[in-house]
Amino acid sequence: MKRFFSILLSLTMLLGMAGCSGARATEPVNKAFVIGFSQVGSESDWRVANTKSMTSAFENDPEYDLVMENARQEQENQFTAVRKFILEGVDFIIIAPTVEEGWETVLTEIKDAGIPVIIMDRSVAVEDDSLYLTNIGSDFLRQGKLAVEWLNGEIPSDKQAKILHLQGTIGATAQIQRTKALEDAVATHSNWEITSQLYGDFTEAKAYEVMTEYLKTNKDINVLYSENDNMTFGAMRALDEAGITYGNGGQVKIITFDATKEALQYCHDGRIDLCVECNPLFGTTVKDLIKKYRNGETIPKHVYVDETAYTTKEITQEFVNSREY
Repeated sequence: MKRFFSILLSLTMLLGMAGCSGARATEPVNKAFVIGFSQVGSESDWRVANTKSMTSAFENDPEYDLVMENARQEQENQFTAVRKFILEGVDFIIIAPTVEEGWETVLTEIKDAGIPVIIMDRSVAVEDDSLYLTNIGSDFLRQGKLAVEWLNGEIPSDKQAKILHLQGTIGATAQIQRTKALEDAVATHSNWEITSQLYGDFTEAKAYEVMTEYLKTNKDINVLYSENDNMTFGAMRALDEAGITYGNGGQVKIITFDATKEALQYCHDGRIDLCVECNPLFGTTVKDLIKKYRNGETIPKHVYVDETAYTTKEITQEFVNSREY
């Protein structure tokens, strides 16, 4: 009888151990796919909309954990954030670079760690493009060409175009390409000249500051080519204070880039002549690219977002009201 109970106890223990072992083997592992995101900053309405698009794409999906670091427009802050991501062993890294140059070393460190990278919005100037998986963003040169093509139709050959050029962060892809489009066009138009190139750093405050100072002694302009909406808003305030009219029927034609909701409203109201779109809503596309990578699918080396340009004649109030950013 004792032997029977001894055998029964042994069988019970064995079944219990097997049951525990089986439970451990089949227990689901809910480990999120961690993405480290180094964002340039929050310097403009465009950037705020871009950040919102990215966080919205991932925040309610338990499969992903998006960790964002705001670089406050400092490249060194981005280097620090990326190296932190490497040490933490994230599964993926997204970088919206402040400027194009200076990324070779850090991207090599990421590659050596075996972490895939997406370059977003702006580009990086590296000899080895295997250092990143893909680059998603705008065709900034095309944006600039849309602007100068429109201006070509607005300025007769017998009239001078005196263009004041507000530049964004020097070395950023948007600044480089939008500047190139303008400078190339001026070189082929004998009646076009750039009266000055002012550094606005893509911010409203800086643009207002440099425009105010410039207009104290130089008011002979008839075109403002501003490389983003926030700089345009600062420039408009400076023009108002200097008593210079702009927009429909004004002294100065205004070309701006981004086409945020506020800029489009000004365009609809006739205060801005041309809004060239720069689409910040990358979130869903970035998430789809990451999904394709995880599924082993081929990803194009460069992905451009859809964009266009708007004039006062084309914009309705209904369209402005429907704008997401």
